[in-house]
Amino acid sequence: MQSANGKRVFIQEVSPRDGFQMESLFVPTAQKIDYIDRLSRSGLAKIEVTSFTSPKAIPALADAEMVLSGIRRMPGVEYAALVPNLRGCERALSSGVDEINLVMSASESHNLANVRMRCEQSLTQFGDIVRHSHDAVRINASLATAFGCPFEGHIEFTRVLELTERFVDMGIERVSLCDTTGIANPAQVERLFCETRSRWPNLELTAHFHNTRGMGLANAVAALEAGIDRFDASLGGLGGCPFAPGATGNVCTEDLVHMLESMGYETGVDLDALLLIAADLPDVVGHDVPGQVVKAGRSTRRYPLPGTPHVSQGVRGCPEPDR
Repeated sequence: MQSANGKRVFIQEVSPRDGFQMESLFVPTAQKIDYIDRLSRSGLAKIEVTSFTSPKAIPALADAEMVLSGIRRMPGVEYAALVPNLRGCERALSSGVDEINLVMSASESHNLANVRMRCEQSLTQFGDIVRHSHDAVRINASLATAFGCPFEGHIEFTRVLELTERFVDMGIERVSLCDTTGIANPAQVERLFCETRSRWPNLELTAHFHNTRGMGLANAVAALEAGIDRFDASLGGLGGCPFAPGATGNVCTEDLVHMLESMGYETGVDLDALLLIAADLPDVVGHDVPGQVVKAGRSTRRYPLPGTPHVSQGVRGCPEPDR
């Protein structure tokens, strides 16, 4: 891999939506607002604040309007919301979001499970939403199961490219390719993103990875190699998909930022501030979270040299060497 030489990478935080929607414990509205305000001050490029779905479908995000009206918006930070249908679009527009995130699956079966529509129905709905809101707000299309489906298995690259072309033809200028269940591998990631970028060089592409099989950061490096500079991530590694058996959380934001900065990339994120927020996250959600850097510290962390054992202890007093 070539040196990053300070190349800018944009980090897009999804935990207030993708993370909190999976939590059994309802995070109070005031606590959500405080959490998002802290994230806003950390230098993130975008925050997906909530989802304008039916409160019955996702009760954890039933306070969407209250959260959006209560946060302090920081200059330079985009505030996005997931929108499932035209009614949700109207609610989002009334709340003053910067971006509407539309979601469908490359897999017919996962689309039916996730949004209860066939893919063509989702595309029709996308068109309706774009026509209703395109001049008022930015639109991103997130393509779930782009790298594989838990029901159908392999997804052909041609399928992903065909759907991306449909988005572009609608006038959508932002697309996220999502590894919804952590199926992707680095070779697959690099190939698909290289092909997509070569076909639509002006399309703003985002990589959205889950760490279900421990390949999230490796896939992020592969996406970097393909020229991708926008990444979704979730603080603490929160998240998942309720309609994807076995899926775990998203790539952990603080771990991703730490890796990128260690490689010489510029993220604009204050990692120390992010780690302080991550340290409080178990208290917010009521359980431990998978993030590693918040537990181990930065790779630059140094420890005092252990004291030399007394001679009388001999060899038996020395611990086994670390391997």
